[in-house]
Amino acid sequence: MRILGYSKRWDKLKKPVHTTFRYARKDKDWFESEIVQEVYKPRSKEREILQIATVVNKEPKLLADITHEEAVEDGFINLFQMFEWLSLNHKGKDMFKPINKLTLEVREYMRDKG
Repeated sequence: MRILGYSKRWDKLKKPVHTTFRYARKDKDWFESEIVQEVYKPRSKEREILQIATVVNKEPKLLADITHEEAVEDGFINLFQMFEWLSLNHKGKDMFKPINKLTLEVREYMRDKG
């Protein structure tokens, strides 16, 4: 089971169905029906497994095609804030390549949702 890591405790993670945007992995890209662990700070002493989830949809999108509503649903104030975060946290990525919009459905919470 692969890990989807988060550096922030996004409010969206409390929802039973939520989305996240991820660039394709070099080794093996994400796929529909894949079961993943959603983990807070996976490479830290603060590491915490939040939940087990299933990827129920994978939709490749160009950054230019992401809507304001999708950015807000993903936890950002607006689209500009999302783009700013992506550019700071994904230095060296080709920002013209598609990014995957993953829809996840929680199978099991490993901690209190509150």
